[in-house]
Amino acid sequence: MPWLYLLLALAAFAVAFKTTSMLLAVFCLLAALGLLLAWVMGLLAERVGSQSRDDSQMLDPQEMRRLREQAEARRQGADSAGDPPGA
Repeated sequence: MPWLYLLLALAAFAVAFKTTSMLLAVFCLLAALGLLLAWVMGLLAERVGSQSRDDSQMLDPQEMRRLREQAEARRQGADSAGDPPGA
């Protein structure tokens, strides 16, 4: 979608350079500026969106509690196996 803004901005520049009306040229240049800003913002939004974490991968409190219990059980199992903690 952001590339559409770039194409529209280029078209607005072309109209601004080809027209003989000063009012139309100013309007087209302002439109091209706005479309270029929209293009840059769209590219930035896509980049930020691609680097954000997926919400489905976040752990809820119950899952965190279950993982802590498993880690504690593993730690207790290793301690009861006779391994000295400092060795």
